[in-house]
Amino acid sequence: MEVQKHSVHTLVFRSLKRTHDMFVSDHAKTIALDEDSHKMKMGVKLKTEYAPVLHMPVLKEGRDRVSQLSVGQELHPGYAHPGDEAEYLITGTHAYPSGPGVALTADTKMHRNPSEGGVISMALALPPSQVRQEASRTAASVAEIHRHAGGADRVHPQSTASLLEGGGTRISALMRRAPTMPKPQWHPPWKLFRVISGHLGWVRSIAVEPGNQWFVTGSADRTIKIWDLASGKLKLSLTGHISTVRGVAVSSRSPYLFSCGEDKQVKCWDLEYNKVIRHYHGHLSAVYDLDLHPTIDVLVTCSRDASARVWDIRTKANVHTLTGHTNTVATVRCQAAEPQVITGSHDSTIRLWDLIAGKTRATLTNHKKSVRTLVLHPRQYTFASGSADNIKQWMFPDGSFIQNLSGHNAIINTLAVNSDGVLVSGADNGTMHMWDWRTGYNFQRIHAAVQPGSLDSESGIFACLFDHSESRLITAEADKTIKVYKEDDTATEESHPINWKPEILKRKRF
Repeated sequence: MEVQKHSVHTLVFRSLKRTHDMFVSDHAKTIALDEDSHKMKMGVKLKTEYAPVLHMPVLKEGRDRVSQLSVGQELHPGYAHPGDEAEYLITGTHAYPSGPGVALTADTKMHRNPSEGGVISMALALPPSQVRQEASRTAASVAEIHRHAGGADRVHPQSTASLLEGGGTRISALMRRAPTMPKPQWHPPWKLFRVISGHLGWVRSIAVEPGNQWFVTGSADRTIKIWDLASGKLKLSLTGHISTVRGVAVSSRSPYLFSCGEDKQVKCWDLEYNKVIRHYHGHLSAVYDLDLHPTIDVLVTCSRDASARVWDIRTKANVHTLTGHTNTVATVRCQAAEPQVITGSHDSTIRLWDLIAGKTRATLTNHKKSVRTLVLHPRQYTFASGSADNIKQWMFPDGSFIQNLSGHNAIINTLAVNSDGVLVSGADNGTMHMWDWRTGYNFQRIHAAVQPGSLDSESGIFACLFDHSESRLITAEADKTIKVYKEDDTATEESHPINWKPEILKRKRF
């Protein structure tokens, strides 16, 4: 087949055409302005964004008043076209211009300090500032947030009008009072009531059975022990794990005990026969915590493999694998309301999960250090998280931040809260702080001595929990003991007064 020959002119023309076609759809080239659509766009913008100021006087030279613009009509006469030189009215407490709507002249363009009379007259002439309205609106919404969190009197955004008498006129000025910490509720101090020995390794986890007759502990000695709550006597030891038992939970819906450990195993024990009846296989690394859903037969576990898994208790099926964390998931909590699953991780984030979809609802990134513990308030729709930087309180369902509880300067391993509003934080250095939940006031600090024969470095609290009567606090410690605390019945508000001053809050909003 012969190749058709073209002239140089034709080839150059075709090359130019290809080049033209290639660059004709260049997105960097601006499209020609359509006058009608531009006018409509500006009309809508003026109506929606500048409606509150369209009634104000004309700013251009030679015009005194303009009628208000409706959508789709001509551009507002005060709207500056490109190339026009507009004269602007100076709004504010200046001595110039001489009155509203008067354009600037060569004289009035010079800045002069206003007289007191000019300030007052100008302030009276100006409409109420939108900034003030925004400020009062914002303050009200913040107060509303805190009121829902149980701290109605935490923030007092009072807008008080201070009246300044001057020349027979009065100026209203917005004044906001700085928020102060309200007086915390008085709580009796807690004291050590009993020390229980029996484990041969660190005690890592605790759970109290629903009938409040006994409690169970898991330990680094690879055993699970069941203790009588009233007497502190050992009732039973369960063996089966081949590494540290990191989590235990007792079901309120069936006679089952669940445990997990650093051996990657999750076990279900039948307490009628004291035997393992189910294993839940799937985690690729140590399982650090577990929790039971309060209303459905679902178990949630979390692991060093950076995932949490949702299990059907009966069928042992792995219903969901909750992925998204980038480091060890250290703690998990379940509740009946949305979000039904909450996890805290060493990647310093907290995730709220949609249990039905198996996906993240929200991710809270406020913490700067590993989140090792979470606790849900038994009555309020709120929760707290513990980390080495501080303790933070949050509001469900979206994880709105409430406040920081700062002062426990240690790695916080565990949190517990009761219905009376006592929040307990236990740390790696063996210290335990008691907080008033509503105000964040730290009313007591405890550092119990280690058991005889232990080193001072073995002072550490790994888990703490209130029993169901909320009159006893049980802690699991690094000196291989379990300590039980109770409220001091002899204490009164007079003998243990609150050392509180209504200081101005300096809480970070992150």
